[in-house]
Amino acid sequence: MSDTTTDAKSHHLIDRVVIRFAGDSGDGMQLAGDRFTTSSALLGNDIATFPDFPAEIRAPAGTLAGVSAFQVHISDHHISTPGDQPNVLVAMNPAALLANVGALPQGATVIVNSDAFDDRSLAKAGYEVNPLEDGSLGAYTVYEVPMTSITTEVSKGAGVKPRDAERSKNFFALGLVSWLYTRPIEPTLAWIAERYAGKELVLEANQRAFKAGYNFGETAELFESAYEVKPAVLEPGEYANVTGNTATAWGLIAASLRSGLPLFLGTYPITPASDILHELSKHKQFGVRTFQAEDEISGIGAALGASFGGALGVTTTSGPGIDLKSETMGLAVSLELPLLVIDIQRGGPSTGLPTKTEQADLLHAMYGRHGESTMPIIAARTPGHCFEATLEAVRIAVTYRTPVLLLSDGYLANGTEPWRLPELEDLPAIDPDFATEPNHVGDDGVPSFWPYIRDEETLARPWAPPGLTGLEHRIGGLEKSDGSGNVSYDGANHERMTRLRAAKIAAIARDIPPTDVDGQEGAEVLVIGWGSTYGAIAAGVERVRARGHAVAQAHLVHLHPFPADLGDVLRRYRRVLVPEVNLGQLSRLLRAEYLVDAVSFTQVRGVPFRAAAMEEALLQQIASLTADEEGAS
Repeated sequence: MSDTTTDAKSHHLIDRVVIRFAGDSGDGMQLAGDRFTTSSALLGNDIATFPDFPAEIRAPAGTLAGVSAFQVHISDHHISTPGDQPNVLVAMNPAALLANVGALPQGATVIVNSDAFDDRSLAKAGYEVNPLEDGSLGAYTVYEVPMTSITTEVSKGAGVKPRDAERSKNFFALGLVSWLYTRPIEPTLAWIAERYAGKELVLEANQRAFKAGYNFGETAELFESAYEVKPAVLEPGEYANVTGNTATAWGLIAASLRSGLPLFLGTYPITPASDILHELSKHKQFGVRTFQAEDEISGIGAALGASFGGALGVTTTSGPGIDLKSETMGLAVSLELPLLVIDIQRGGPSTGLPTKTEQADLLHAMYGRHGESTMPIIAARTPGHCFEATLEAVRIAVTYRTPVLLLSDGYLANGTEPWRLPELEDLPAIDPDFATEPNHVGDDGVPSFWPYIRDEETLARPWAPPGLTGLEHRIGGLEKSDGSGNVSYDGANHERMTRLRAAKIAAIARDIPPTDVDGQEGAEVLVIGWGSTYGAIAAGVERVRARGHAVAQAHLVHLHPFPADLGDVLRRYRRVLVPEVNLGQLSRLLRAEYLVDAVSFTQVRGVPFRAAAMEEALLQQIASLTADEEGAS
């Protein structure tokens, strides 16, 4: 956060700020952060967010396990991460302070709900001494605000009971921070009126609390001034502030419209994928059908059945669900039908860290089925890019008659960014090209339909939904005879079919863009990533270049097959750094496929990389090359 000017109203003009709202899981921090984000989006700021949920559904109130936080980075220029360190921490109780104070840089602003720092709450959080009194927060600018008592007081006039009024203290905090960073209040007041229509006491309490927080900032003598972040310069167009899951759902609807295929989602609720189901269920006007199955296996089975019936079959899940869906994915490989499997990755193994992010399912996506069951893999890189990645995954599934795995993760799913709405006609065309007539004439001269006669270019088989006269055919999980699709146990036929299925997927490399390299002349280090590491990598590269070093960056969307030129790209650089939120899965694939010495840079902490860590890793590689050269001379 940096000062640039001060206007006549004592509003300091700054270019960016990172704010973290933190409190108990029942304190409404996700809601407060989301509304602050929306207000900032309406102002035209560039935005990146990081919601941080507790893993326990009902963790004891006031404990570290129950802390919920929402970090938002707003800027007057392009940004790619939610920020390494918060400039401002809003702590609603001692546990929220203790859980987050370690992430603050020296000089950061801390706004605490002083009403919550009683002996019982301090003991629950693990404090032996009140941190507001022992000098331990001396490195920060601390504002003690009695949020709970003020909220209760202003709600009395509306007849709200004190216990009910206390629940509105998150809106007091939101109002205070909205004043501090010059956010408009009208959109939030209108949202409260719409959201709580018919619940007059709740509506009144929330609006009063929000106004009280805003007015407190303006009238109290605690704060010397407010701050202002000007709008960012973005590409012209209409924008929406989207999460990755929302963008994925919209991408599915757009793919349905572009292909003319009715959209069917067969799924089972699982964190952090469930919001795709929730969003799609709102859009039945587009012919969307959503089916909440009794388990993961039923969900993918219904989706594959929908594909057989001529629909766009989709199933969504996270890591534990991918385990359960593996057999049906193998069936889809054998049937050679379009199917989209969306994996919103989370911490594992087993139940793991349900609300924390990870990108450790890549090797499972590559190999997690028995037999030679090769499938294309697409990975989204930002919340907004989830829309584009979804369209591409559907295009490949429909064109090549194959199940496709689309990888996102908890960070992308719940994070937000401004996303420019495209025109529907500008999106890629997706042609199902259904079979319309028999394609084989037998020795008896009678025409019939053979389901495994392949297109010469794509090696895709014809797609013939049931009910078409003359195109009746049999499908199943047993190996099929080449062409006719009859059950075959012949070894030579099995090898031919196995190689054909693999060749079909490999041929997709001819139909995807070459590796997009953001290079610099003289660069000897390439940092290559996939998925949600994109933002931190981009920010780290920008910092290293600002120091005067040349470095190249590439980010893979197509993970199987890889772009056809990837091997040549990797061999142009002396060092290849591969950051991943796992223990080095892409680096293993790159080493095996291209025999390059890919250097892994990994973490599995349930949180995304920081830009500073990426910067340091790149500087180490550059320094290592320099040391090698000096040693050789």
